[in-house]
Amino acid sequence: MSHMHLYEANNPADEQWQEITKDLTIIVPAYNEEENIQPCLQRVRDELPYASLIVINDGSTDATAERAEAVEGAVVVRHTRNRGYGAALKTGIRMTTTPYVLWFDADGQHRVEDILGLVLPVAQQEADAMLGQRTKASAFSVKRMPGKWLLKIVSQVVARQRIPDLNCGLRCFRTSVIRRYLHLLPDGFSASATSTLVMIRRGYRVGFSPITAEKRVGNSTVRIVRDGLKTLSLIMRIMLLFDALRFFTACALVQMVAALAYSLYKITTVGWGIPPLGALVFTSGMLTFFMGMISAQISEMRQERFEFMPDALFDEE
Repeated sequence: MSHMHLYEANNPADEQWQEITKDLTIIVPAYNEEENIQPCLQRVRDELPYASLIVINDGSTDATAERAEAVEGAVVVRHTRNRGYGAALKTGIRMTTTPYVLWFDADGQHRVEDILGLVLPVAQQEADAMLGQRTKASAFSVKRMPGKWLLKIVSQVVARQRIPDLNCGLRCFRTSVIRRYLHLLPDGFSASATSTLVMIRRGYRVGFSPITAEKRVGNSTVRIVRDGLKTLSLIMRIMLLFDALRFFTACALVQMVAALAYSLYKITTVGWGIPPLGALVFTSGMLTFFMGMISAQISEMRQERFEFMPDALFDEE
């Protein structure tokens, strides 16, 4: 199991912090954020002039890319089409050449002053990943609360421990660690939740640092109905990727118990032997269980695919 702590970092000496930020790359995925992108990047550049700054323009149809390029020191990479939040992050991670990488949203919700508490524990080798934990003072959408609550419950069952904040977009990783699992991260918004569970389930040292998320400027690219369905899809994906055996075992038990109950009812009321339908459903339950065993093995192989390779292979690409 991973070790989770709540950090509140004090400001280190300026020289120490400057040296640390030289080893940091900040990845900013952006899609149609022309209102927010330039002031957002300028704040990052003003406060962290030594950090590398990579902006992934994810197929924006407005002036996002041009306004990002106006910020000195920002490297702007353009996707020719909108490939998704996770795809943009993966592009940025593959380009990273520093030991540490930080995810930072382009919508103006994240504060630069919260970065220190995330980067410092990773740089000081106290954590492999530091995730933002939004405080009660943070802005949030009431409409999305039910879906997020359900997703958090399922994720905590899968993780077998409490998760203070599952999918906050502000987070810092050791680059060599997160690169091992790029093949598991989806292209959509669920990349944050998936990376949280990967770090916890694979036993890395995961910490949480309190942050304050501001109210975003402009309209969100998240849509309630569409992304509600995507949340249900994500729940299924999480179960199959991280807890396939438990998922299939539950399905198998439902079928087998229903088959036994139906068969006993027929035997006691009609007086015949085992009914064909009962036998069929019971057999289906057994096959489902064995399918779960196979799926669990495949899932484990996917997760540990690159774990035994030396860090040097993932430090730079």
